[in-house]
Amino acid sequence: MLSAHSITVRIGQCPIVDVVSLNVAPGEFVGLLGPNGAGKSTLIRALAGVAPHEGEVRLGDVPAAQMSPRERARLLSYLPQDRQIEWGISVREVVALGRHPFQRRFARLSGEDEAAIDLAMAETGIASIASRSAKVLSGGEKARVLLARALATGAPLLLADEPVAALDPFHQLAVMDILRRRAGTGTGVLAVLHELTLAARFLDRVIVMHRGGIFCEGPPEAVLVPEVLEQVYGVTPLTGQHNGERWLLPWKRL
Repeated sequence: MLSAHSITVRIGQCPIVDVVSLNVAPGEFVGLLGPNGAGKSTLIRALAGVAPHEGEVRLGDVPAAQMSPRERARLLSYLPQDRQIEWGISVREVVALGRHPFQRRFARLSGEDEAAIDLAMAETGIASIASRSAKVLSGGEKARVLLARALATGAPLLLADEPVAALDPFHQLAVMDILRRRAGTGTGVLAVLHELTLAARFLDRVIVMHRGGIFCEGPPEAVLVPEVLEQVYGVTPLTGQHNGERWLLPWKRL
């Protein structure tokens, strides 16, 4: 679904993302991991088309640069790291913005639009605050509302920058479950994560970035291992299994 080739992002002459290539297949849940400053958010912004970059991003067989903004928005939904909501509108109206790529100008929401909005709000557990002003929400509530807006688009590709940031443990697990289920319906999901424990449990594949490039990639059990975490993060982990699932906990700084 998504293929990116030789993506480079510079600030002046300094490459923040340096010749990175990656793919995300339909139905695949991929995590983009790495320490602060590795280039993860910059890369995902380039893939979403909101950061100038060198290299090519393709959605399916078509270069994203050849698509109109509306065409791209129908194929790719983007949840940015910034959780600010400046509009004095209701929660439901914020979520409804996710349907904008499919609406004609000044047209009313269709039955399909309403169903997509209802589903996204139910998935993220915000139906009970649908009529509340989005400006008075807590940070965690805003995070879930903006995730619902991204989900409401129903695009076959979802890019999420730190989707569990500012969430309590219950809602972190809920969001990872949501993204896992969306991938199970055929959506390709690429998410920037810092939570190694969640990455080890939920992801199909991990891409570890370090100093602007890809350090390694593969299934979590092959990538989230002591040798990699020591070199990239400077930490040693504890690992184990519970009910057949692997767990990982960053434990000690080197």
